[in-house]
Amino acid sequence: MIPQKATRQQTKEHNRDLVLKTFFDHDTISRAEIARITYLTRTTVSNNVSTLLSEGLVEEVGLGESLGGKAPVLLSLIADSRYLIGVDLEQDKFVGAIVNLRGEIKEKITTPTNQSDGQEAINLIYQLLDQLLATNWTPIIGIGVGAPGLMNLKEGIVVKAVNLDWENFPLANLLYLRYKLPVSVLNDSQAAAIGEYVYGEGHEPNENLIVVNVKEGTSAGILIEGKLFQGDGGGAGEIGHVVVQKDGIFCRCGKRGCLETIASIRAIIQRAKILAPEAKSSVLSKQSEEITLDTIKDAFLADDALAKEIVFEAGHYLGASIANLIGILNIQKIVITGEMTRFGDAWLQSVQSSMLQSSFNNLAQDTSIELGKIALQGCVLGASASMLMDGYSLLFNQNKV
Repeated sequence: MIPQKATRQQTKEHNRDLVLKTFFDHDTISRAEIARITYLTRTTVSNNVSTLLSEGLVEEVGLGESLGGKAPVLLSLIADSRYLIGVDLEQDKFVGAIVNLRGEIKEKITTPTNQSDGQEAINLIYQLLDQLLATNWTPIIGIGVGAPGLMNLKEGIVVKAVNLDWENFPLANLLYLRYKLPVSVLNDSQAAAIGEYVYGEGHEPNENLIVVNVKEGTSAGILIEGKLFQGDGGGAGEIGHVVVQKDGIFCRCGKRGCLETIASIRAIIQRAKILAPEAKSSVLSKQSEEITLDTIKDAFLADDALAKEIVFEAGHYLGASIANLIGILNIQKIVITGEMTRFGDAWLQSVQSSMLQSSFNNLAQDTSIELGKIALQGCVLGASASMLMDGYSLLFNQNKV
């Protein structure tokens, strides 16, 4: 295929996005500094800044320090000039939020769910979005959804989501037809990875990053040079349904001994309920029928032997699976997010120890593993931020609510 020269319009949009990105990357910045960073001419920068000012996306906020001549005018992104909606379809609840351009959550709604079929699930999503769109935060320019399961990101189709009883479900199209807004649908772990990359601390532009999301399920989001890596079928990072125990318990996917059956919160709760009645010395034995993640955490922090055994076993198998990711991708920065992070550094140490034992030494010794920085809201933030990952055209879209 013969490479095609960029059109004048494409070059214009590229330069505009380059200038706009510098505003996202800085609290305040001058026109001269933008020109220095982007290598664009001062005239090009000035013209693009004028466009952004007229669009209400940036504003002049004062004067910078003079270096001998005229003090430069400082500009800043207007965080509340546009809003996006992020939605996280969790196992027991759906969470939706209105997010501004700096990742600040302005409104958040949580809807408990015990859906028995896919139609009930989509009705709850409609209910959630109707409530968010009825608020006073405007303009809203797009909707991002993080859902469990296998996704076709290009077409916005949920290929398979067991929890939601969806198969080849055209979620993006349904939401677009109802709300007439651009929609992005991606796997919840991919959304969490974007959220951590964009809003977490200490991540460099265009770096490689793996974010392992451990909650009801277990999967990873992979970013290569700052771009989401989806794989040929959109399922890159689906480590939760890789068998780690040949004779393990049955998984909801139909196989036996998947990582999800031993490393997820669902798995440790189930295992605690099975083992607690026989563990007379454990505080969990007295509440075996009412065990929750919180009761396991309390027991774990109280140095309960059964709770520690279950949690550390989960960490061991997760670490071994992460070792496989290291061997395949050799990405040196790994972040863990999700509900299991509530077990803190002790659990993380069990994950890291297993990772080191199971990895090629020369690769593992240069790999860092840490807990996420944005708590449990990474999926919501990442789902909204995913709308701007490939460019900022959406910010200039006239189709706003």
